[in-house]
Amino acid sequence: MEYRKLGKSDLRVSVLGVGTWPFGGGDYWGAQSQDDVDQVVHRALDLGINFFDTAEMYNNGASETSLGIALKGKRDRAIIGSKVTPANAAPDTMRKSCEQSLKRLGTDYIDVYMLHWPISSHSLEHFTSDKAAIARPPSIQEAFATMKALKKEGKIRAIGMSNHGVKQMDAVLGSMDDVVTNEMPYSLLSRAIEDAIIPYCAKHDIGIIAYMPLQQGLLTGLYGRADEIGPMQARSRHFHHSHGKGTRHGEDGAEAEVFEAIAKIKEVAAAQKVNIAALSLAWVMANKYMTTTIAGSRTLAELALNVEAVDYKIGPDVIEQLKVITAPVLAKLGNNPDYYENRLNSRIE
Repeated sequence: MEYRKLGKSDLRVSVLGVGTWPFGGGDYWGAQSQDDVDQVVHRALDLGINFFDTAEMYNNGASETSLGIALKGKRDRAIIGSKVTPANAAPDTMRKSCEQSLKRLGTDYIDVYMLHWPISSHSLEHFTSDKAAIARPPSIQEAFATMKALKKEGKIRAIGMSNHGVKQMDAVLGSMDDVVTNEMPYSLLSRAIEDAIIPYCAKHDIGIIAYMPLQQGLLTGLYGRADEIGPMQARSRHFHHSHGKGTRHGEDGAEAEVFEAIAKIKEVAAAQKVNIAALSLAWVMANKYMTTTIAGSRTLAELALNVEAVDYKIGPDVIEQLKVITAPVLAKLGNNPDYYENRLNSRIE
């Protein structure tokens, strides 16, 4: 297993991490067995995977609880990243959120504590119905000062952010300069961060945690048409706005480009004699600016497929070939990485 230093921190994380959104079970991904979670976490640790990504909002905290159960007696082998929503970013509320996450995880500290989305009224609308809170969001200074205090108290080891664009990162760095990471979507089908966010993070020594590298299952090769995708997983701008459940973006999508690209990626995978999921993950991990790439693993079989990416050595010619294949998707979707909102109404700036 390869390990990379996470930004300015002293944390060294495995290039492949485990995304735990399904853990604990919930409406988005469905039921999840704790026995399967235990097996996946224990096997991942044995394989050298040390990074586990969760959040207070994942299944209303059940993801943190489930991960904590699986890590009982093995906490010292893991690096945990968790996230607090902007609706809980005010000093007293964030402190309470952090304490609750610690309790659910069954630990005294969180290795990387991240602000899940930028602080704005638009972001808060997705996490609270409190109109007063939405109208008067906490300041960036308040939020990150609280994180700094939590770090000083030993409750968190490193401070991060998630889903922040260049303008928003500038604002955060204007408040404090020891932010170590920005967690962003990145895959063959979601390449928006290449334009400005990757260069900015590289310049300021901000490690990138890549999430959604398999595009919520699209890059596993299981689907050939848009109508085969579950309604919760079809809400992004990759799909026509009529396909997903609770879709907000109102755009026409890029379905023709997406499924043409997937067909060609399958051909490359076959020629390379590697699983399409492993090929897709390897492409993301080959980018030196992706400190760790988090992939969901609900079962040992899924984990095994994902781990193939670590052993597969993707060549520069294949990397470039895949860039060319997916260029039409990038051109159609543009360079804003908020794939769930209309590009003219993005939460990421």
